[in-house]
Amino acid sequence: METIPDDVLARILAGLPAEELILVCRLVCNQWKNIVDGADVWQIKCHQDGFSEAARETEPDNWKSVYLLNKRKTNLIKNPCGEEEYEFWNDLQNGGDGWNIEDLPGDNGQDFPIEGIQKYFASSFEWCSKSQLIDLLKEGYWEEVMDNEQPNIVVSDWYAARSDSGCLYELSVQLLSDTSDVITEHKSEIITIPQDNDGGWNQISHTFSGYGPGVRFVRFQHGGQDSVFWKGWYGVRVSNSSVTIEP
Repeated sequence: METIPDDVLARILAGLPAEELILVCRLVCNQWKNIVDGADVWQIKCHQDGFSEAARETEPDNWKSVYLLNKRKTNLIKNPCGEEEYEFWNDLQNGGDGWNIEDLPGDNGQDFPIEGIQKYFASSFEWCSKSQLIDLLKEGYWEEVMDNEQPNIVVSDWYAARSDSGCLYELSVQLLSDTSDVITEHKSEIITIPQDNDGGWNQISHTFSGYGPGVRFVRFQHGGQDSVFWKGWYGVRVSNSSVTIEP
């Protein structure tokens, strides 16, 4: 194989999945390792998979990261709208009557501003919260990408109140090391929506950037309650939570 020119071999290897290139092909010999670690094969893959514009905006030695991040760009929060009951959500704090899953728009509510969202989580008259812990390595974000490129980690959540009930809402997100030490965190203020509001949905977001090496987990937590202390599910409604790794 060493008689094959590097540019030809790069085109051949570019047809393989990224995981095979990194975990298998680069271990075959020095020539293959140099090609996989180089820019050409990843530039080709960017063009093949429609990431040409991202490649044009990036320095050549970053094309590997551009490809990996664009390829894996997806919402890392599982079951963000309650379609699977409480699957994947942990540390459930069920104050009052606890969490409830309801169909949009719900009583005294509005339709969701994004098409396709059909359910939401509703909180009660005492504090309710829930969380997810995202393992970045298991999701395919290698140490090399997280430590060297430190791509933006974008967190978003949507919340609403019933139009006849006031509520409280809070978002807390932590970036953790492999030993669960907090590297950095974002915690919103407790947001208050007054009674007799329009029942519309609000988006809250935060972008982590330049957070330093060592991030291996993202802990997402949100919660709230109503502010009138009515029995049932008159507290904040949450849906379409997301955590994405941006190229």
